[in-house]
Amino acid sequence: MERTIISFDYAIKDILRDKANFDVLSGFLTELLEKPVSVLEILESEGGAKSREGKINRLDLKAKIDNGELAVFEIQYFDQIDFLGKILFNACKAVVEQISGGQLFDIKKVYSVNIAYYDIGAKDEYVFVAHLSGFKGIHFDEVIPFSQNLDPRSDVVKDIHPEYFLILPQKFDEKIRDEFGNVVSDIFKEGTADKFDEWVYVLKNSLVKSDFTALGIQAAGEKLDILKMTTQQRVVYERDKMMDMSQKSQLYTAELKGEKRGEARGEKRGEAIGLEKGRTQGEAIGLEKGRTQGEAIGIEKAVIRGHHKGHSLDTIAEITDLSHEQILKILEENGLM
Repeated sequence: MERTIISFDYAIKDILRDKANFDVLSGFLTELLEKPVSVLEILESEGGAKSREGKINRLDLKAKIDNGELAVFEIQYFDQIDFLGKILFNACKAVVEQISGGQLFDIKKVYSVNIAYYDIGAKDEYVFVAHLSGFKGIHFDEVIPFSQNLDPRSDVVKDIHPEYFLILPQKFDEKIRDEFGNVVSDIFKEGTADKFDEWVYVLKNSLVKSDFTALGIQAAGEKLDILKMTTQQRVVYERDKMMDMSQKSQLYTAELKGEKRGEARGEKRGEAIGLEKGRTQGEAIGLEKGRTQGEAIGIEKAVIRGHHKGHSLDTIAEITDLSHEQILKILEENGLM
């Protein structure tokens, strides 16, 4: 059985901000980072705005991960040329906001969790990770870890550089296919799926299977169940999704119009190029034809002039490079034979 739930982008801006639902986000991060995570509180940020006009989909989570590290969520549904720049900005902002004037740079690690529902260039992979673990020597094989310890009483050194995750739900396919694209099995039935694959399935389909066991996922099925929404909640949610569809339609329409304008401009440009090329070629052909015709007329006049002067056929042939037959034909055509 499957349970239809509220889309994750809507839930993360509203329902998952409730402390009673922190177990859903805790489970999600635990499976993604592969270590125990407990969300303590939601920090105020741009993502706190519930109006669609301010839809930035950014949410800071102060998580109990190695003494209060942070997770920053970014969800992007439509193609955005500066998406990666936005990811970097949000991570850097989460770092900067930790420090007040006059304090030591006691930086807690930031996990940047980014979910993109459009084609960003991946071929097969659907979960990517990027991080800088340390400084590598240019001249010698040495590495200085990107970590620090501000407590001289402790030997614990903490990694502080942000770590980035890029999740592409649309690239995920639970079906195993043969070389011809035919479905031969299912990764969940085969047992080859990992725990976070279950969460990616939920992100893609807004469905929770009853046999999923990833941490927090059944809590998501229970707390985000559409059937458990009040009438007013359903109205707000459906309006939110309709606005998403409308925005997607507007972008698609603009794309089609752009293609049509591009085709029209291409046709006009092609016609102009064709006319110019035709004119140039016509001039060249005309010049060549004129030159050829001019040469023929000049030779014909030379034959007639030579005949009037009483030159022999041999002499005329030597002057014009024509055969006797060609000379006689010209004289005949001009009534001189």
